Amino acid sequence: MWIFIFTSFMFFAALTSGFIVYIGGRGGKALGMQLPDAFKYSTAVIVLSSITIFMASTAAKRLQFGKQRLYLWVTILLGVAFFVIQVLSWGQLVKAQAFLVNTNASISFVYIFTGMHLLHIIAGLALLSFTLFRSYRNAPQVKNLYNMQMSSIFWHFVDIIWIYLYVFLLLNQH
Repeated sequence: MWIFIFTSFMFFAALTSGFIVYIGGRGGKALGMQLPDAFKYSTAVIVLSSITIFMASTAAKRLQFGKQRLYLWVTILLGVAFFVIQVLSWGQLVKAQAFLVNTNASISFVYIFTGMHLLHIIAGLALLSFTLFRSYRNAPQVKNLYNMQMSSIFWHFVDIIWIYLYVFLLLNQH
């Protein structure tokens, strides 16, 4: 898990480095547009999901399996909500005439950042679903805690990456 997280972190670092090099070559002109409001809402949703995955993990450690499952369900629903809001943000970008392919490639980076992050969200949702499924199968507590720990680590990583990307884009929107 840690190797995957490290390689994913390096991937997003490379993307943001590419963005910085691109805008540097344009005389420091960044996006030249306002980010979609949907990004604010998706950030709030993903921060809330970090809290619920923490609560699920705490419940698992306390052998409160009903609460663990409830908080896992809520985390999954929040993850799906994040996904939907991000897709809606693409609609807002299109309405603002900010297309994936255009003369300002820095706008294309927004699609690439969010699209690659959404792939990680899908992986996180799959991992959370597997952990939830295993909790219903009454897996031994050692396996339950292991699954919760792997899910928590990955989900928090995905959350942190989004916050990093969002702040990075905020700082480069004009």
